[in-house]
Amino acid sequence: MSVLRISSVAVPLSATGEEIFAAARHKAGLKESDVTACRLVKKSVDARKKEMVHFTVTVELTVPNEKIAARTIKRPGVALFTPTPVLFPKKRPAPDTPPVVVGSGPAGLFAAYTLAVAGVRPVLLERGQEVDKRRADVQKFRETGVLDPTSNVQYGEGGAGTFSDGKLTTGIKDPRCRLVLETLAACGAPEEILWEQKPHIGTDRLCQTVKTMRQKIIELGGTVLFSHRVTDLTLKNGALSSLTVSTPTGEKEIPCRQAIFAVGHSASDTIEMLYKKGLSTIQKPFAVGVRIEHPRVMIDRSQYGKFAGHPALGAADYKLSCRPETGRGVYTFCMCPGGEVVAAASAPGQLVVNGMSEHARNAENSNSALLVGVGPEDFENSHPLSGFDFQKRWEEAAFILGGRNYRAPAQLVGDFLLDRPSTAFGEVRPSYRPGVTLSDLRECLPQPVAHSLKLALPIFGRQLHGFDRPDAILTGVETRSSSPVRLLRDEEGQSSVPGIFPCGEGAGYAGGILSAAVDGIKCAEWVLKEI
Repeated sequence: MSVLRISSVAVPLSATGEEIFAAARHKAGLKESDVTACRLVKKSVDARKKEMVHFTVTVELTVPNEKIAARTIKRPGVALFTPTPVLFPKKRPAPDTPPVVVGSGPAGLFAAYTLAVAGVRPVLLERGQEVDKRRADVQKFRETGVLDPTSNVQYGEGGAGTFSDGKLTTGIKDPRCRLVLETLAACGAPEEILWEQKPHIGTDRLCQTVKTMRQKIIELGGTVLFSHRVTDLTLKNGALSSLTVSTPTGEKEIPCRQAIFAVGHSASDTIEMLYKKGLSTIQKPFAVGVRIEHPRVMIDRSQYGKFAGHPALGAADYKLSCRPETGRGVYTFCMCPGGEVVAAASAPGQLVVNGMSEHARNAENSNSALLVGVGPEDFENSHPLSGFDFQKRWEEAAFILGGRNYRAPAQLVGDFLLDRPSTAFGEVRPSYRPGVTLSDLRECLPQPVAHSLKLALPIFGRQLHGFDRPDAILTGVETRSSSPVRLLRDEEGQSSVPGIFPCGEGAGYAGGILSAAVDGIKCAEWVLKEI
């Protein structure tokens, strides 16, 4: 029995599942009776020619007759496929001292889940609140602009789903990616993430998916503790022996020989503590910029032409990049079709924006980050943590420019290009809540960043019609595309302090949900090997 992968099959937007499989069989020269099973592997939009937008799919066909399969693989676009399934580690006896996972974003969640499946009963620590409580506080903040001093909203470190919308695109080719997608789908994520070229869960669906996965960890013997923040480490003979944790009922010590630190790139206090405890840490380049908003229907028309609005397509996305002649490289990131610009403050007196879409992607605007690379040459000194100071400087400037009330500073593209502050909106209305303050964004952006953005906007306008329309909204500041540090680890995943496994985006080893989740699985595998 052979599995054949049929690639680059063009089908109309209206094609049903059976019509897709029929097109794949036709391309392979197979009759329906030759095939015992069909599976959709990938589905993407081909909009290169606006007059004939269609889907391009990849399909797997199971062919029992080896002679027919051998003849078929000689055809263009047909290849023999040998699946190499990646599975979670097998069960083993639980150790006397369970491993601890610090942080419950995608890296921490998948690290804990992998350990739980293996039967070692991990302890998962989350410094913030349970997802529903945190989302309620975030909603209150977005509506009123007031941070509840009793909540942990201002610490955007973990709790995947709070500031995320479940984009699952990645450039890595690790086979664990499929395992992540299958696990998320089994926990309630939309089934189409298994075959979409750019899979997306949506904030509204992601929260329940996260809760289901967390419940599975508990059912497998793990422990999940909220409002637990690691404040110190105890070392014995140079290796980890326990964690000091701040909890709602006071400080306590948790015995621990292996700890995965998946704290996210906003937990600068935790990373500073790890640095002081001797973890080798280096500066890492990251990016700074703004969010840009356009009407969703404009982006749809620019990308899909007369097919814009077709129910099979949904909201259009884009991915743009350029390197202006006298500036730095500029690129779009975390594009949110039919989404919103959202608040992502990680400390009082600072202002950070991000973007999200719900599963339907039907909000009035589409937005994306518009970013410029920064690095050690921009930081104040060579200290390994100076990138955090650089972030703080511009986030505080944005807070002041917005009015010191968590309203975000904003500017129209036309005014930004003419070096003048904005005083009135055009047709595009900003989605950021609790609101924006029209201003001059150069006051909260590094000069090289502002200069490069100004040069890039007209270039992007030529790449995507309407991108540089004068009334498009720029909202600042976005500084959290990735971590400004890397916590060094060896080939077995351990830091310079034995027993500590740096993990995910905060440690400098991932750049999105999927890559962070994969890194969480890898770190769990290293821990299992250690114990």
